[in-house]
Amino acid sequence: MVGFAVDMGYIVLVRTQLQAAADSAAIAAAWARLDSPSPEAIATAQYYASQHVAGGKPVVLGPGDVEFGQWNYRLRQFHPSAESINALRVTARRDLTTNGRVSLFFAKLLGVREVDVTAQAVAALADNFSGFRLPNAQSTLPLLPIAIDKKAWDALLAGSGSDEWLWDADAQRPRCGSDGIRELSLFPSRVGAPGNWGTLRIGRHNNSTRELSRQIREGLCPEDLAPYGGKFELGSDGTLTIGGDPGLSNAIRDDLQSVIGQPRIVPLYSKVAGQGSNCRYTLVGFAGVRILDVKLTGPESKRRVVAQPATVVVPLAKVNHSESRTSYGVYSTPSLVQ
Repeated sequence: MVGFAVDMGYIVLVRTQLQAAADSAAIAAAWARLDSPSPEAIATAQYYASQHVAGGKPVVLGPGDVEFGQWNYRLRQFHPSAESINALRVTARRDLTTNGRVSLFFAKLLGVREVDVTAQAVAALADNFSGFRLPNAQSTLPLLPIAIDKKAWDALLAGSGSDEWLWDADAQRPRCGSDGIRELSLFPSRVGAPGNWGTLRIGRHNNSTRELSRQIREGLCPEDLAPYGGKFELGSDGTLTIGGDPGLSNAIRDDLQSVIGQPRIVPLYSKVAGQGSNCRYTLVGFAGVRILDVKLTGPESKRRVVAQPATVVVPLAKVNHSESRTSYGVYSTPSLVQ
């Protein structure tokens, strides 16, 4: 019985060590997945796993030990090779194929010399939001009070628009050139409501220039979300109605320029009614963008606020998931879900 207890304790120890390696590799690779294609994410997982030892041997991940797929938050299930990838699964093992089987001590007397031990971890990034809630009173939501027509966004994803700008991550500035990511203009964009260009009136205030400036630079604060129950989310019908503002002006040019290159969330709208400060936007989703160029002076034909799709990571107290696609390029911070 003592020998049995020793061997079982050793197996549990090795499995715990493998679990630590799998957890570390999964969460690190999930972060890498935000900015890198699969090969880089796999390399990240392999590196972090190799920093762990299980049963006296460094943990090596074999072929197929890093799987990409879809994590279903409602069913709490991982589906490998899904079309929409928001998670990855890492398997750390000691078996005949990878790292060798675990040798036992006293079980050899019963003819059991080695056993297979494995551990798995799934890290996911929530990627389909119907809304957002801030984790604490000091947090802000990096959402621009500027809406984009959902049809224009869909057309952009389908290949419309120009590709004249790129974000130089090393220099931390935009440059003229092609990077394979097409751009659209947040302004000018005729929304079908006279006196409006897509600016939203979010919160209790009437979106004075000062309020717009703060929301552009700092994002939405808890006070901005208070009129909506402390959250900013679509209703049960998949929509949220928000009032419009008379529009962008040169007064907020410096504010928009100050966030060039910074990932921001923008609401997507399906329709707009009314005019001036009485117009109402029907929001149906959210998208991640990065502003690359701002010009709000001169003739209207020369004015522009150019943006391209980007990845936005948002720490949230509550994740609101939608069954249908309602957000694009917006992720929660990676977390271990299994």
